[in-house]
Amino acid sequence: VKHLDAISICTPPQAHFEAALAALRAGKHVMLEKPPAATTRHIALLQTEAARHGCTLFQTWHSRFAAGVDTAREWLRGRTLTGGTIMWKEDVHHWHPGQQWIWEPGGLGVFDPGINALSLLTEVLPDEVFVRQAVLEFPENQQAPIAARLALRTVAGATVNAEFDFRQKGEQTWDIELVTTSGRLKLSRGGSALEIDDRPLGADDALAGEYPRLYSRFARLCATGESEVDWRPFQLVADAFLVGERRTVAAHQV
Repeated sequence: VKHLDAISICTPPQAHFEAALAALRAGKHVMLEKPPAATTRHIALLQTEAARHGCTLFQTWHSRFAAGVDTAREWLRGRTLTGGTIMWKEDVHHWHPGQQWIWEPGGLGVFDPGINALSLLTEVLPDEVFVRQAVLEFPENQQAPIAARLALRTVAGATVNAEFDFRQKGEQTWDIELVTTSGRLKLSRGGSALEIDDRPLGADDALAGEYPRLYSRFARLCATGESEVDWRPFQLVADAFLVGERRTVAAHQV
């Protein structure tokens, strides 16, 4: 389509690669919603294709545009992390009613929301992080996990324990707490609310605040011809599948 300059791809991740590849080959700038693709190799191939055609590839993590993220990143810079916890628990029937794709291979299951937490962690930490251990709970009738526990470790040796669960009822939980030698930080409501040493530093409505900033960044990248690709959160998910212990739990009905 000649009159289109840019395309935002918001399909389930299993369809991202072919759609993005076709758009890039047609000379269009592409924004990829998270999760970015069905495999890590897809992202690398798309990045190469974007460069070949002189197009922007914006492989997004919308949670990084939440209100508390910039301040959290600046506060953590220069501080020494001693540990942390991630609690990312929500009701899949509320957020993905009747959506079978999330339970199919490549759909990621509970890592569809959990990858948001990992995108925040990799954005705000001054140190790199990797998966040391993982336990993944698969419903006996599905191909993707409904819950996961990860032991993450920074290269400096600090441990961050993460719990993801799709079976949460009532209040939904999207919290990250990080402890340093000189204070404690908490990102809650998916990164839209920030507390440092129990002192609130403001908040906004998560998606309402994130998406204007997200599309503003896409417009700037398109104008300058730059790409922005950071697949570390997806690598952490892939590594959790690689090293994780698989446990079978009760069947889940979509």
